[in-house]
Amino acid sequence: MANVKLMLLEDIEHLGSAGSEITVAPGYARNYLLPKGKAAKITPQARQMLAARMERIEMQRQQELKDTEALATKIGELEISIGMHASEDDQLFGSVNARNIAEKLAENGINVDYQRIRLDEPIKALGVYDVDIKLTHDIEAKLKIWVVRA
Repeated sequence: MANVKLMLLEDIEHLGSAGSEITVAPGYARNYLLPKGKAAKITPQARQMLAARMERIEMQRQQELKDTEALATKIGELEISIGMHASEDDQLFGSVNARNIAEKLAENGINVDYQRIRLDEPIKALGVYDVDIKLTHDIEAKLKIWVVRA
């Protein structure tokens, strides 16, 4: 089946920003984008509707950018401590992964999806670690984690 050309009505990560024309699989368009109002078929009426909404969309983008930058600053100032059982040579019994870090952040009032936490591999030793958190495609925050003996 041929792909479908649509116009996005709102920003969608990994797909495009509002107003951009995209080509997607027919099932994705039919089952997700069109029913949820995230995209529309390219017509003069859809272009007029989008032009009317662009000012509101741009204000929303600016607000989200400010909120994300504030969150990145807050995360950068934060240091969290994770207590783990470890052997005498400081190797952990288990490991610290992105889900553990996300839970500790939630305890501090910061909700971040664990998939945004960038760990090359789980932490398996006591120590201090800097972890990158990708909040948006432009904004990253560095979090300092102390893995200590419980």
